[in-house]
Order: sequence, then C-alpha cells, then structure tokens
Amino acid sequence: MYKGIYIALSGALLKQRQLDVSAQNIANAATSGYKKERISFRNSLIPVDNRPPYAPDGRSMSDVSAVVTDFSAGAMMKTGNPLDLAINGEGFFALEGNTYTRNGNFRIDGEGYLVTQDGRRVLGSGGPVSVQGGRIDVSASGEIFVDGVSVGTLRIVDFPDKNVLEKRSGGVFYTRAAGSEINTQVSQGYLEASNVEAVREMVQMMASLREFEAYQKMIIAFDEASSKTVNQMGK
Repeated sequence: MYKGIYIALSGALLKQRQLDVSAQNIANAATSGYKKERISFRNSLIPVDNRPPYAPDGRSMSDVSAVVTDFSAGAMMKTGNPLDLAINGEGFFALEGNTYTRNGNFRIDGEGYLVTQDGRRVLGSGGPVSVQGGRIDVSASGEIFVDGVSVGTLRIVDFPDKNVLEKRSGGVFYTRAAGSEINTQVSQGYLEASNVEAVREMVQMMASLREFEAYQKMIIAFDEASSKTVNQMGK
C-alpha cells in the first residue's frame, strides 16, 4: 500500500518541478536572448530491506535526471535602436565579472560605457567599451565606431561545452571557464528573441498540471485504502 503512495508521490513531485520549469520559460518568453530550459526524468528501483535492486517488491521511484538549457537561437527582431545588437551564429557577448549573454539590449550608463540593462559593462578587445560621443555604429565584425572613430571591437566568446555556463537572471550566464574568442557576424538595430515557444509551453504546463492532479488523486486513494485496512484490522 505504502509502496503505491511512494511511487505516486515521486511522480507528483516531478510534475511540480516540471510546472516550475514551464512557468519560468513562459515568464521569460519576452526576454531578449533568453534560453529555455528542459527537464528529463529517470526511474530507479530502490531495494527494500537490503534486498538486491532487482527485488520484485522494490520501490520504483522517479527522479529528475537533468535540467538542461536549450541554446538554440531565437528569431531576429528588428528594432532600429543603434544600441540593440544581435549575434548571427554562435557565441556570447562578454561582460564584466565572468558573465556572458546573448541579450544585446544595451544602453549607455552615466560614465559613457556600454552596459546591459542591469548595469553590467560590455567588454571589448581592450576592456569595457566606452562610447562617449554622438553617433554609434557597429560593423558586422563587431567593431564599434563613435562619430566615425573606432573605439574597439566587441569581445564575443564561445564555449565548446556550454554546460559550464550557469544561468543567471536577464539572460546572463556565469562561468569561470575560459572561453574562446570567435569571429562572427553582429547585426546592429536587431535583438535576438527568446527561443521559448509560449503556446507549446502553455500546452506542456496544462498537461503537467493534469498529471499532477492525477497523482494527487492516487495518493488520496492509497491513503484512504490504507486507513480502511488499518481500521478493519483493528476490529
């Protein structure tokens, strides 16, 4: 009896985790450069009373195998803002503090530096990019011109193993691993949209919610059956 409750409970906990992942994806569907997450599960047979793992009365439990980030590219959106930049291909904009992003929704801070919306300075070939002046142009190779004068080239970095990247808020990733600078194409006046498909995530969330409710009903049914058995034995 309790074995059934354990199995149903493990399933309910996993569906709750899946709901959390879907909710986070949907909440960031409009965040430029955001990369959606995916969750995978695994089943394991837990032995009872120190019996071998293949014991027929072992508890079959479910657990989260991994929550991984999908780094596929989002659609390109034209904004016309000269401070909006998008990477066509692989790579990330390098930021201060060992952080990186695909979100090119930049601005100029009070000291004249190119920064993210939360104030992280964008790095160029010679350090933080200073863009004090009037007109700002960015070439396809990432070279920045202020009033026709070159002030540096954007530092764009990629990682052979993207699993080293830890996701932070606002489409920012952190890692101490050393990435490799790459040459890629940059589009000025464009932003990369989130790769979240909101409708698909909503459908997944609804399916997960129904499954969660089904597990809840199973737990209640097992609990009621267990209580009835105990009461009958007492009599």
